[in-house]
Amino acid sequence: MARPRITLVVQNTIRLTDHLIRVRLGGPGFASFQPVAHTDAYVKLVFPAPDGETLRTYTVREIDSAAGEIAIDFVYHGAEGVAGPWAAAARPGDTIELMGPAGAYAPRPDADWHLLAGDESALPAIAAAIAALPADALGRVFVEIAGPADELALETPAGVELTWIHRGDAAPGELLTAAVRAEPWRDGQVQVFIHGEARAVMHELRPYIRKERGVPAEWAASISGYWRRGRTEEGFRQWKSDLAERERAAV
Repeated sequence: MARPRITLVVQNTIRLTDHLIRVRLGGPGFASFQPVAHTDAYVKLVFPAPDGETLRTYTVREIDSAAGEIAIDFVYHGAEGVAGPWAAAARPGDTIELMGPAGAYAPRPDADWHLLAGDESALPAIAAAIAALPADALGRVFVEIAGPADELALETPAGVELTWIHRGDAAPGELLTAAVRAEPWRDGQVQVFIHGEARAVMHELRPYIRKERGVPAEWAASISGYWRRGRTEEGFRQWKSDLAERERAAV
């Protein structure tokens, strides 16, 4: 059964960094928005396309029930893509349809420590997870971004250290992979959340966490790609489906 569509109205936009735009959406349609308990809650945004419509998946950064608004952060690289240019041009009163939300991850209170890593595409989910951590949480957070101008002011619990990794001219995910691998491994049960460029996450970091470090699926279920370098979201979904089929066949 197709998920129902909700129409929301742009309330305002904020340029958070050189490459990140926050759009707040609300209006009468918010009454039909049903929040989920996951910090990686995502929605499918519906954009017009020459052959009909195209869907783009985005994490809900914040939900303000009192104001009747949600916030979504968009990575923006000029005219590239569909959603980024829309966010840059959005004005109060514009409307957009979405489906969802859905999600799969939230920090577990019974984890001894937390490992969160990702790039700009995962930053909203990572920020929401950090905000949900208890004050006595322990952990490490790595976020790969283009450069210093893309850092955000994120407040972490005293026992959680955040490292910003400036990509520069390196390939997406290369420095993130190196940083996660170089981090001393802690004792106790870890819960892992890693998302970003698919090749780095699926081919490098997921095998490291699951096989080399032996973290069971129960504690490392949320390790996946959010995007694939050189592919549209449609092409990425096909690549991800093909990868899953190959992995099933190899079992």
